[in-house]
Amino acid sequence: MASSADLSLLFATRILRIFAYGFVSVTLALYLVALGFGERTVGFLFSLALLGDIVISLWITTSADRAGRRRMLVLGALLIVLAGGVLAATTNLVLIAIAAIIGVVSPNGSEIGPFISIEQSALAQIVGDSRRTRVFAWYNLAGSFAAALGALAGGALVQSLRGGGYGELSSYRAVLCVYAGIGALLALLFTRLSPSVESPPRTTAVTMNSRFGLHRSRRTVLALSGLFALDAFGGGFVIQGLLVYWFHLRFDVQPAALGGIFFGANLLAGISALLADRIAARIGLIRTMVFTHIPSNLLLMLVPLMPNLASAVGLLLVRYSISQMDVPTRQSYTMAVVDPDERSAAAGVTTIARSVGALLSPTISGALLAVPALMSAPFFFAGTLKIAYDLLLYRAFREHRPPEESGR
Repeated sequence: MASSADLSLLFATRILRIFAYGFVSVTLALYLVALGFGERTVGFLFSLALLGDIVISLWITTSADRAGRRRMLVLGALLIVLAGGVLAATTNLVLIAIAAIIGVVSPNGSEIGPFISIEQSALAQIVGDSRRTRVFAWYNLAGSFAAALGALAGGALVQSLRGGGYGELSSYRAVLCVYAGIGALLALLFTRLSPSVESPPRTTAVTMNSRFGLHRSRRTVLALSGLFALDAFGGGFVIQGLLVYWFHLRFDVQPAALGGIFFGANLLAGISALLADRIAARIGLIRTMVFTHIPSNLLLMLVPLMPNLASAVGLLLVRYSISQMDVPTRQSYTMAVVDPDERSAAAGVTTIARSVGALLSPTISGALLAVPALMSAPFFFAGTLKIAYDLLLYRAFREHRPPEESGR
């Protein structure tokens, strides 16, 4: 069946892509510092990467249901090739900034670019309401495991090359070349998807009344987008690339060990995403999002208060073990409360809102990391803002239920 083959392909592309993001995230900040850029510049470049994600994703995702989901996915994969190739080939700050804006590169080891929005809409179309949250949970589990392996492999490759006599910059560039190669493989795999993943046709009336690909659900999507932007603004203070650098600054942790730490963190995050399906089946999607997210962020604020590496890593891992339960539930909820022909656009707009929200916080966080007395402040900003998001989300949407919960 085409749907089964498409499901397998979408999982395969998710795994490859997130492996690539995790692979490059462990060394990206260290590479930029090794090129001679300071912490403020690194934070600024990370913000530029998020800015580029906003522009590219807005264009691709709001066009995907009309221009073709497969075509837009291939285009996004080619932008991974562009980013990895340019970053590996130059030390020029202007060219690196351009690559960060136009290309697709993840500074935090997690999803970036237009892919997830289009893939979510295709998955929801293939599997239906009854299986949607479960499939999204497995989809996120696959991504977390891939990010974990990518972080481990990226750190191990650098350490191995350094041990074999290669220079620091050459080792980091090897990681970026592998990243570009994975982008080329993704482009090939996306061409193998069947027409079943494409959006159903729209009526002329709907097309005339749509804006950014949205019509009936525009108000709901905009409200969710504002809340997701607040959550992402908080999360942008502690993206994985900056967490890696914080551990390096605070405890002098080396790349191989950093890869191991975030291998474990992403592994636990994936398991937490899988558990979300069972919890949501009992208490609902919105309650699962909120009731698991608040304790996760309380734990985040405790990490910098730990006196040594072991306790800080231990608390971080506990935090990651519940940190991703809101992700598949958030994705599933967004797909549930919009019409089928709005799904790519709705996922795209909400994802872009998250990118907008996270745009400035890495720059602020980078500036804070440059001041020894303030280097732990990003954890407190992140936790406070994300808890505020949880409370506002629950207040606004606790009565707005998806179809599978309508009988409760």
